[in-house]
Amino acid sequence: MSRITVGMGSCGIAAGADKIYELLESRGLSPKTVGCNGNCYLEPIVTVDNHTYTQVGENDIDRIINGEAEPFSEGERDRIALRNCGVVDPSSIDEYIEAGGYEAAKKCSEMTSQQIIEQIKISGIGGRGGAGFPTWFKWEACRKSCSSSNVKYIICNADEGDPGAFMDRAILEGDPHSVIEGMMIGAMAISNDCESSVEGIVYVRAEYPLAIERLSFAIEQARERGILGKSTPSGFDIRIKAGAGAFVCGEETALIASLEGERGMPRLKPPFPAQKGYWQKPSNINNVETFANIPWIMQRGGEAFSAIGTQESKGTKVFALTGKVAKGGLAEVPMGCTVGDVVNEYGGGAADGKQLKAVQLGGPSGGCIPASLLDTKIDYKELSETGAIMGSGGMVVMDDTSCMVDMARYFLDFTCKESCGKCTHCRVGNKRLLEILERICDGNGREGDIDLLLELSEEIKAGSLCALGQTAPNPVLTTIKYFRDEYEQHIADKKCTAKCCKELLSYSIDMERCINCVICRRLCPSGAILDDAKKLPVIDMEKCIKCGQCVTACRFKAVVVN
Repeated sequence: MSRITVGMGSCGIAAGADKIYELLESRGLSPKTVGCNGNCYLEPIVTVDNHTYTQVGENDIDRIINGEAEPFSEGERDRIALRNCGVVDPSSIDEYIEAGGYEAAKKCSEMTSQQIIEQIKISGIGGRGGAGFPTWFKWEACRKSCSSSNVKYIICNADEGDPGAFMDRAILEGDPHSVIEGMMIGAMAISNDCESSVEGIVYVRAEYPLAIERLSFAIEQARERGILGKSTPSGFDIRIKAGAGAFVCGEETALIASLEGERGMPRLKPPFPAQKGYWQKPSNINNVETFANIPWIMQRGGEAFSAIGTQESKGTKVFALTGKVAKGGLAEVPMGCTVGDVVNEYGGGAADGKQLKAVQLGGPSGGCIPASLLDTKIDYKELSETGAIMGSGGMVVMDDTSCMVDMARYFLDFTCKESCGKCTHCRVGNKRLLEILERICDGNGREGDIDLLLELSEEIKAGSLCALGQTAPNPVLTTIKYFRDEYEQHIADKKCTAKCCKELLSYSIDMERCINCVICRRLCPSGAILDDAKKLPVIDMEKCIKCGQCVTACRFKAVVVN
């Protein structure tokens, strides 16, 4: 065994990879730590040379060592942003260098800033944080801006706040040097004609302790090798700022305010950060995935990246598959493939053989695509035409047990809590949206509620200052657009066909299945299961608190939820 690795990303450790690592060490072996390779549902993952073993338990160790275990076979996947995740040891700068690391930065050091930006322009890469805004344009604007103190800032937005999104975390945990190198190249590109010095900052959410730890270690290693630091020819260095976990700080001006020690609240643009950003100095902000792509682009040339994807959307995109999906994890796919390709081929479709119903794209700011639109291409323009957005890459899969009204309520609850409160439309309008959705889910929906939701949503989109408020109604608008019948059933019939909204449920006992074992009666916390005249159990819905204990307890499936 020349090389043994253990997937020690957050997902692997949560699945028990740290114990597997210790057991391998106890056998006298020297396993290496690697990050998540994207197959989170298969953790813990151990690789011996070119053989991968999944869902490894303590009893599998000896079988793996003796070559008796069956290795996992996965088809070839072309990865760019995730190219080193699950492959190189994130704590080893030598392994990163052996994989071609820092070659792109060396190449760029012999180029002018305009030549670097030209390659980024040719590549067609858009920002992977959500909007897909051309990266070269932001870099060029910052390059042209001169600072009175000759200082500029390049900032990595690692404040990944979407529910169900963990792409950036996986990159920082598994390949932190690629982000460092991408920031180095970005610093060269914006350093400009005024010969400004550039300082780097990574704004990462404090809820990512392992990512912060590995990035901090990688920065120290780069300093020790003379790659980073004030004493290097470029004078470029990077520091880390741990954010407090405010979703709104994913917006660049709110992020800058937080960096300056202020409350994270967006401000009007212009001026844009490229002109007046951090401490009113020219600043460039890109997210983790964007920076991770940059070394690959500069090493191979912009044409190589541009050759992947569609006319409007170039390269690959990393998606986090969560929710009711069979194979949760990360999928890096070429732009232009369909939503169905990602969910079915990479995610294995809906879990437990259930019917796939919809996919929420773009997190709480995104929209809901029904199963009938799974042939929609992964393309910024085509996705936006459905009412959804690419977003940072979260895909929440829903099956036929998911209530679309409740899903809209869930995401509105999140955005209401995360609103900074600056705009009346966002602060008050989204709260009113949430109250209406809660009423509908509680069985108190009124005639005209759907029209009111639509009217409020459009007003909020038009009147909010930043993208949080402008996109917050998207889950409401898309669920009404594609699942209006569910809203109507909730309001008119007081029914939730997905059997999800608790207040709209009723319970009964199927006497053809019931054997009168009285288990449900004993477990009922409210005493709602009584005997009828024939000493058979019946449920008194006035006493029932709809806890579902009886459903779970009945082995004969005699308790029916209506």
